[in-house]
Amino acid sequence: MSVETPCAPMVDPARIRASYRHCEQVARTQARNFYFSFLTLPADRKAAMCAIYAFMRYSDDVSDGGGQGLARLEAMRAWRQALERALAGEYGENPILPAFHDTVRRYCIPPRYFHELIDGTEMDLTKSRYATWEELYQYCYRVAAVVGFVCLHVWGFDPAEGRALQYAEACGLAFQLTNILRDVKEDAERGRIYLPQEDLRRFGVTEPELLRGVMTERVRALIGFEVERARRFYAQAERLLPLVHPVGRPTLRIMTGIYRGILQDIERHRYDVYSRRARVSLMRKLAIVAGAWFADGWRRNERLRA
Repeated sequence: MSVETPCAPMVDPARIRASYRHCEQVARTQARNFYFSFLTLPADRKAAMCAIYAFMRYSDDVSDGGGQGLARLEAMRAWRQALERALAGEYGENPILPAFHDTVRRYCIPPRYFHELIDGTEMDLTKSRYATWEELYQYCYRVAAVVGFVCLHVWGFDPAEGRALQYAEACGLAFQLTNILRDVKEDAERGRIYLPQEDLRRFGVTEPELLRGVMTERVRALIGFEVERARRFYAQAERLLPLVHPVGRPTLRIMTGIYRGILQDIERHRYDVYSRRARVSLMRKLAIVAGAWFADGWRRNERLRA
């Protein structure tokens, strides 16, 4: 069984085309790492990924918007209601929702994933600390793992008795942990600590120490521990690639290559996440794109010649 055949498209093509153009602009100007991975997809699936990204970006923007906590919670509730109306074909004036809904319909994406994503973004309004890995896992699952599930539906995948979703979850967790480690300094400046409190205690790191950005050996050991956790998830995620339809494999390779590159950059600088922001250079990103295209494009051509 292979999940890759789109459902019937929506009506009102002119508005949908305009919405896809808007989503493309959002992804091109804001997606950074993700947009590079979209470049190897066929035009229709690239447009779908841009629509998905624009929805996620807008959800984050609503959560991070102005006002106090209660006002932002109300804004998120209103956005959830807008999602429900959009899934029924009512878009209001939002330029993202027509393309988003068209993508959901075309690729038969379960709407519950988007509700779970909003659940995760709402957590940022009510939590700034996570006591245990289990608590942080729930957050990472909602804001990242479900995104992987959505991507699988756009790319096409072999369910393989649930293993594809299992490995996609590991991939999302690896990406989100990488984000958390890269952004320790920025999050601390906003009074947020995503690293589990139980891990801080394990390495004798105090909250003031972490919030001040003091790169002690204790902090270095803590970051190293979390890097190893992320590496274990990347190892599990490697099993996903053969289960993804060939058209989506270059995109997965690129996403993984860039995010793993960020983690490796943290390691190369001895886990110092304060003095500089971990990154992958533009030239390295282009090399990852070229390598992914060559690896999977070459294999597709070989199959066609066989």
